[in-house]
Amino acid sequence: MEKPVPYIDIGSINRLTKQIGATELVSGANAPTRARQWVRTEDVLVSMTRPNLNAVAKVPPDLDGAVASTGFDVLRPLVIAPGWIFYRVRSNEFIADVCEDLQGVVYPAIRPRDVRRHRLPLPPLAEQIRIVDAIESYHTRLDDAMATLERVQRNLKRYRASVLKAAVEGRLVPTEAELARKEGRAYEPASVLLERILAERRCRWEEAELAKLKAKGKVPKDVKWKARYVEPTAPDTSELPELPEGWCWVRTEQCVMTQVGHAFSSREFIEEGVNLLRGDNIGHGSLRWDENRRRCIRPEALQLHAHLELKPGDVALAMDRPIISTGLKFAHVQSSDLPALLVQRVIRLRPWLHKGYFDANLQSQRFLEHLGNEARGVGVPHVSEGQIKDFVFPLPPLAEQVRIAQELERLLSTSESSIRIAQVNAQRVIRLRQSILKWAFEGRLVDQDPSDEPASVLLERIQVQRAANQGKAPRRSRRVTAKITNP
Repeated sequence: MEKPVPYIDIGSINRLTKQIGATELVSGANAPTRARQWVRTEDVLVSMTRPNLNAVAKVPPDLDGAVASTGFDVLRPLVIAPGWIFYRVRSNEFIADVCEDLQGVVYPAIRPRDVRRHRLPLPPLAEQIRIVDAIESYHTRLDDAMATLERVQRNLKRYRASVLKAAVEGRLVPTEAELARKEGRAYEPASVLLERILAERRCRWEEAELAKLKAKGKVPKDVKWKARYVEPTAPDTSELPELPEGWCWVRTEQCVMTQVGHAFSSREFIEEGVNLLRGDNIGHGSLRWDENRRRCIRPEALQLHAHLELKPGDVALAMDRPIISTGLKFAHVQSSDLPALLVQRVIRLRPWLHKGYFDANLQSQRFLEHLGNEARGVGVPHVSEGQIKDFVFPLPPLAEQVRIAQELERLLSTSESSIRIAQVNAQRVIRLRQSILKWAFEGRLVDQDPSDEPASVLLERIQVQRAANQGKAPRRSRRVTAKITNP
């Protein structure tokens, strides 16, 4: 192979659209060892690796003469409508049939003979063409419907992001300052609220520190031990945008108590006991304790690690794999989740502000960008407790936080309901595609025509053509050998 040609690898197939995407040009000098099958227009490629994923495609005219990986079984229709083969290998019946012969665990695969033993219904050629035309007509309309549903979901996600942005910028509900002026009353600005939070924070630290000293049998003779308290620093606001009247900027550390979990050894795990809260247990808003995610430890651990025990209302965040588009997974701890202890790479947050408003900041684009900039690690990207403490967000007066949270719940619940409806309809489209294929291969999609050439005559012509093709020598080149066995 002297002239470079396109190389179709399994990764070139878009499993959703069943089309061949980007390909690379290869020649005798750089062709992969698996590049050993020449393909023609309308050949049908069936991936033999993980066939349950159904990476199949039909070769378009612009890839005529390309070379394909030996990971495909190449089906070249003989006196059969290519679309008949193409849609058959997309059907659930075909997938289920070939998957019965899966071999291997890490990379389950099938062999060409597993593909070719599949029993293919054979109607008259004219009927095949009518059926393929009908399938394509239905699928085109379903493609349009799916595109509309995907567009709706994208728009709803953008709407959700804009609502969250408005919430944390003081544009979702009237501000407390505006209402106070209108009603002729005073109000507590966020700066005063922050002073109360910081006083509460110090009080909680002193209570915890005093408990530790007493547990060690030490009774303080004076109050010098209180000097060990470290006041959290305020954020630098010189480059931050101006906030609505009555708001102020805060760091998470100033108004949220944080606690990272412990690295329990797997040798400590038992079948039944106290739940260990890991990242896998954190879903979208709630905790998941199904059997394959559950890890337990002896009840005595509650006393040894009392500071790690979860309480109702805690917010648990998974610190691994933050994604700029979705952020960290977080969930609210309910009474039914307890007793439970934190493990490593999970952080507990106990905010001294309205949880609904705090949730809005955890979901905001500002927090997502903070995670994207701060995430570290190569194998498993993660964020640290310090990075979460350093997150800066706007703090409104408490009464305004309540109104923001209530309006958010109303707007986002409507949005999430619409997203769920769109997702359900998208699944219906997928099921309807398969229903159309099922009807097609059962002879129920189009009317039959008695004047069509019988399928038995078509089969005889296929056998004649097959015998003629088997007498031809395969095309070869220096690096790539065409070795295609026609069905």
